[in-house]
Amino acid sequence: MDSGAPQGARARAWLVLLGLVWGLNWPAVKVALSGVSPWGLRTIGLGAAACTVFALGWVRGDRMAVHAGRDRWHIAVAGLLNVAAFNILLTFAQLNAATSRVAILTYSMPLWATLLACLVLRERLDRLRAGGLLLGACGLGWLLLPLVGHGLSRGVWLALAAAITWAAGTVYSKWARIAAPPMAVAAWQLLIGAVVALTGLLSFEGLPHWPSLAAVHHAVWLALGYHVVFGMATGYILWFNIIRQLPAGVASLGTLLVPVVGVSGAMLLLGERPGLSDLGGFALIFCAALCVLLPARRPAGLPAS
Repeated sequence: MDSGAPQGARARAWLVLLGLVWGLNWPAVKVALSGVSPWGLRTIGLGAAACTVFALGWVRGDRMAVHAGRDRWHIAVAGLLNVAAFNILLTFAQLNAATSRVAILTYSMPLWATLLACLVLRERLDRLRAGGLLLGACGLGWLLLPLVGHGLSRGVWLALAAAITWAAGTVYSKWARIAAPPMAVAAWQLLIGAVVALTGLLSFEGLPHWPSLAAVHHAVWLALGYHVVFGMATGYILWFNIIRQLPAGVASLGTLLVPVVGVSGAMLLLGERPGLSDLGGFALIFCAALCVLLPARRPAGLPAS
């Protein structure tokens, strides 16, 4: 019996766990933002994730240093797009829109990535992916058109910008062909994100006022703890173990559990009630993402969120 079979089964179980961990991170971030500033939240979360991935790499004996100057520049650009811009935009989106709506819009990312890959990498669309793009456009239209009459909120625009930034970072990473080990690439990208968040914290908010932390509600502390320990640190440990043992396409499809859990969690824990336009748009975008992520001539990888 091939020993890879038990490993594959374990990795799939981890994928389900990751969907739950990252999905529940959506309502946790919303609650944490009621008592912690957006810049502070991202500084703490990304800093913890960077330290965790560096530590995991060193424990496993992976080479974490990046020696090639070319790789350093590409990692810096990818880190700004994939981690820094994506996470910061997403945080401010959740401050200005319902968590369920932000989650739905963010997971339109595979559609933008497919479109950008066609334009930048000259990748060809097969019928399945073309159909996925059409479904995705219909889903976005279904979700956004009822909102146009009232004016699209800042949160909607920020969520779309986050999805496009994530897609741009994914396509850039594919174009750059970074030769450094994947664990090192991920760790340095997370560190770049943490440094950008810390710079924003110091520039726009200054040093935290520690005496005021005593007034923070216990629910905020619990949500912040969940975000740091599970949403970021544990989530990234699971993710990097999963992508070592499963094909990229399988791992990518598994991440589609995240918005399902995120929307459900927002309904159960935050009391949100998505409207018909939200649910219809979610169903179409979810089906569209399945179309563009299903294995074909090339695997389509998603970065961690």
